[in-house]
Amino acid sequence: MQFILYLALIIIATKLAGHLSVRLGQPAVLGKLLAGIIIGPAVLGWVQPDDFIGHFAEIGVLLLMFIAGLETDLEQLRENWKAAFAVAVGGIILPFVGGYGVAAALGLSSSEALFLGLLLCATSVSISVQTLKEMNQLSSKEGTTILGAAVVDDVVVVVLLAVMMSLLGTTDNVSIPLLIGKKALFFVIVIAVSIWVIPHFMKWFARFKITEAAMSAALIACFAFSYFAESMGVAGIIGAFAAGIAISQTSFKHDVESKVEPIAYTLFVPVFFVSIGLNITFEGVGSQIVFIILLSLVAILTKLIGGGLGARLTGFNNHSSLAIGAGMISRGEVALIIAATGLESGLLLPQYFTSVVMVVIVTTLVTPPVLKLVFPQKLKVESPKVLAK
Repeated sequence: MQFILYLALIIIATKLAGHLSVRLGQPAVLGKLLAGIIIGPAVLGWVQPDDFIGHFAEIGVLLLMFIAGLETDLEQLRENWKAAFAVAVGGIILPFVGGYGVAAALGLSSSEALFLGLLLCATSVSISVQTLKEMNQLSSKEGTTILGAAVVDDVVVVVLLAVMMSLLGTTDNVSIPLLIGKKALFFVIVIAVSIWVIPHFMKWFARFKITEAAMSAALIACFAFSYFAESMGVAGIIGAFAAGIAISQTSFKHDVESKVEPIAYTLFVPVFFVSIGLNITFEGVGSQIVFIILLSLVAILTKLIGGGLGARLTGFNNHSSLAIGAGMISRGEVALIIAATGLESGLLLPQYFTSVVMVVIVTTLVTPPVLKLVFPQKLKVESPKVLAK
């Protein structure tokens, strides 16, 4: 019955911390992330990471990205694809160079430095999505560009990771054309299913004489797309995001959106936010504090500048470019997965694993307040209706 206690602690901690964060003028998500650190092993130790937390957190981030897909303006996404691509490229080149430079300066081998550079290329916008949603900016031109850039970033980084693992001899040889082909096939199939299958599936399932038929169909699509994405070597959150976009083009959009948010924000999303903080531990990091601070600064600034430069070169003004760059800072669960892969393959030394995890957490924690800071004018014209979900 311990998991019941964990759920109660997580829900009350995230809601109280979210409320306090809003009262202090910060996005609620910042308080929820800090709540995970406080009730986790790093401070109080009330909640320990386990399989239950992991599974609930995975559902939480999938639902969060599914909701982001539901609220995405597809037409604006099409219009901004060039900007999204430029932001993704800028947000990969600069972090890669910065990460490699830091690692090389600290005496790491070339292969270890290359891996650390690649790890900093990762982007996870789940935290940015929640922050932008709280600020009513998720459907803005900047928000749409951030989401599009994250999709491109994810695909490119996964391909680069596979190439690196193959070239450095840490895994069996990988067919790069096959790898790229699988990802291209994923998008072709998902687009085809979204256009020709999802609308008919939703209408057909909605006629079932059961409770919440349309909502059930939407969740089936969300999890099916996510599973298919993982099986094709693409992050599950991209599949969930695609499912949300597909359903947003049907007449069931508002019904699904109004019903999935209570489920997500009451139970699963809080567990996801807490799970990030549970990865923090302060044991043995004192000797690597310089490494952590230096790599954190590089991780934050290279994404901010790289993504912002990509936006600026494609027509955004300085203010919007800064906002887009800020939205790309968080490394989140994507970088944690890459770090675990590097540890297993020997490309990330065990003594640096905890420090790298802390750097990932730092980038995740700074994203909400930085985003809040760079959207001041837009926030002032919004009605004060933002609540801590």
